[in-house]
Amino acid sequence: MEHAITSEVVSGQEYRIGSSPESVGQPLLSVSDLSIAIQRDHGSQVAALAVEEVSFDIDRRMTFCLVGESGCGKSVTALSLLHLLPCPPVHVISGKANFKGRDLLGLDDRELRKVRGDEIGMIFQEPMTSLNPVMRIGSQLAEGLRLHRRMSGEQGRKKSIELLEMVEIPQAGQRAREYPHQMSGGMRQRVMIAMAMACEPTLLIADEPTTALDVTMQRQILILMQKLMSDTSGALLLITHDFGVVEQIGDYVAVMYAGKIVEQGPADVIMKAAVHPYTKGLLSSRPSLFSKEKKGRLSAIPGTVPGLWERPAGCAFHPRCPYSMEICRSERPPFVPVWAGHHSRCWLHK
Repeated sequence: MEHAITSEVVSGQEYRIGSSPESVGQPLLSVSDLSIAIQRDHGSQVAALAVEEVSFDIDRRMTFCLVGESGCGKSVTALSLLHLLPCPPVHVISGKANFKGRDLLGLDDRELRKVRGDEIGMIFQEPMTSLNPVMRIGSQLAEGLRLHRRMSGEQGRKKSIELLEMVEIPQAGQRAREYPHQMSGGMRQRVMIAMAMACEPTLLIADEPTTALDVTMQRQILILMQKLMSDTSGALLLITHDFGVVEQIGDYVAVMYAGKIVEQGPADVIMKAAVHPYTKGLLSSRPSLFSKEKKGRLSAIPGTVPGLWERPAGCAFHPRCPYSMEICRSERPPFVPVWAGHHSRCWLHK
């Protein structure tokens, strides 16, 4: 059903918010031309694009990393796949998200309940607010197992303890009887990871899953997630701002800025031969303990990500770009191949 609301964006284009196209078969997950609009105010007819024409494919046993600063549209993209954004004010206005031959964007609530937590697991960004404060940890872990695996109460209890041990929470039996407020932030983060992995999903979406963890535990959890997805012939969609995480486990990378993918390619290629000025800026701002160069202040990208209602015409990155040209201020750059499997959205590569 089509909504009677249009989206007015900086470029002057108009979009109509409506239902998603019909699904077609794709290998595991294929997102194509996904655009998401957010209304300015409740009941307003004016909206802006938070995500615009985003496309990517995720193959089995792949760790696909979606990278960018806060406000670039990474989490909105991921949450839209499972209809976890409030509508209104958020509307998916176009695109497909084909998962095992089904368009996720076109599924109804009953069909989505079968997919969420079973075929697709989600690790949310905020463990402090994602757990139910009045339910014991073990009960929350077992809830999905009872729903999707038809486990009894005793089976769910035993499995929940195994899951806590899997993410290396000490005294798992005791912790399963506790409430979220009795755990540290890092432990709650690990509970969220265990919950997402409970039903061995085919696709795991992890939104900054290691933010609250120390460096040692971070690496262990990343390797664990990657191994579990490989063992089940699944895939990992990892949302992060940290190229250090990408370097550890990433297979493929899409860099987002102001709602659009600006560079995309194999992780090893992006890490060694990034071409987009934004990607280069992110990489150069990383601290290095092993650099032989003279130590000084860390490099930083000037300015901030433009707000949803403040995005400039032309290339959205041009106010912060050291290579900005006149054409960048007025025309949007196309997404073009740099070489095989590597694409960039920049006038320098046209």
